[in-house]
Amino acid sequence: MMDKYDVNKIREDFPILSREVAGKPMVYLDNGATSQTPRRVVEEIERIYTHTKANVHRGVHTLSQEMTDMQEQTREKIRSYINASSIEEVIFTRGTTEGINLVASSFGSRFKEGDEIILTVMEHHANIVPWQLLRDRTGIVIRVVDINDKGELDLDQYRSLFNDRTVMASFCHVSNVLGTVNPVKEMVEFAHSRNVPVLIDGAQAAPHMYVDMQDIDCDFYVFSSHKMYGPTGIGVLYGKKKWLEEMPPYQGGGEMIGKVTFEHTTYADLPFKFEAGTPDFVDIAALSKGIDFIEEIGMDNIAVHEKELLDYTQKKMMEIPGLRIYGTAAHKDAVISFLVGNIHPYDLGLLLDKQGVEVRTGHHCAMPLMDRFGIPGTVRVSFAAYNTIEEADALIAALKRAVAILG
Repeated sequence: MMDKYDVNKIREDFPILSREVAGKPMVYLDNGATSQTPRRVVEEIERIYTHTKANVHRGVHTLSQEMTDMQEQTREKIRSYINASSIEEVIFTRGTTEGINLVASSFGSRFKEGDEIILTVMEHHANIVPWQLLRDRTGIVIRVVDINDKGELDLDQYRSLFNDRTVMASFCHVSNVLGTVNPVKEMVEFAHSRNVPVLIDGAQAAPHMYVDMQDIDCDFYVFSSHKMYGPTGIGVLYGKKKWLEEMPPYQGGGEMIGKVTFEHTTYADLPFKFEAGTPDFVDIAALSKGIDFIEEIGMDNIAVHEKELLDYTQKKMMEIPGLRIYGTAAHKDAVISFLVGNIHPYDLGLLLDKQGVEVRTGHHCAMPLMDRFGIPGTVRVSFAAYNTIEEADALIAALKRAVAILG
């Protein structure tokens, strides 16, 4: 862990941060969509492809054994990172979206017509559509928790939605639009008091705060590598062993089997039962270096740094006439969604890009949340460990110029 937070030293590990956009130094503020990748991760990918690449769990030869060890070492590193009880509870997926689809399809196969699932209005489409697909197949009912104007969940309504037909609750740890940090431990505790299992979408939490499965006590937790300084196309599903053992496989194929005949197939033990086919073993192994990056800096240090950036930038933003921020919860992560006057977010984002400032515009895969606020979308700024106060100043200056042109 770093003794002193040296952001310039941290930035040296990210060559992309030194490039230019539109002839200006790039200011990358779209970390909520995907973080940049430190040099060590890229070098690990290259090293594996040039020295160690071989299919895992499939051979007795040296390369296969080395690659298998590297993949399974990453599994153990993730187990430790999230404080899961065992590596059997750590399933590799292609990302948060696949993790939720896996649970909706497999765990959801036990649900029947009239059973109810509780979601919230702030969910990403990835935590809405899989449950709608399940609803279309089985006739389950979806209940939705609203928020107040600050972007905080109505916990009284949340509790009131539970009844004898409730079979699942699924909600985000942190809103990708509002930055709201939900009281997930409290929400899980209440759900469990009603014997209802819980899935948490942790895509926006895992890169920014400690996530402890023993403390939160949720039944399922999902997150993605590419938002936490790792490679793209890799994700993690944590599931309590008791549920994973009961659930049918999500996909069939190689690796997830015990014995196959044309009459009957038995399945592999956990976690391989849910990892059909050849995994992305190269990027899984390289994810280990992304976790090393986080742990060497220290999650507490990252959180403090990002909070400073959030507070500083929001204060400066509010000096701009007509600017309004969506998401002002008391507990908020390093995300700022905003609009200025009647300026369309796309137009604002385009002019910011012309000044080298990279932000996200649109509905952010959260259309129901946009409908809740009666807007088509927002401009979203999202911070990471390598962002600086100087970049926040560059954003504000570029924003003022863009507003002057468009307003």
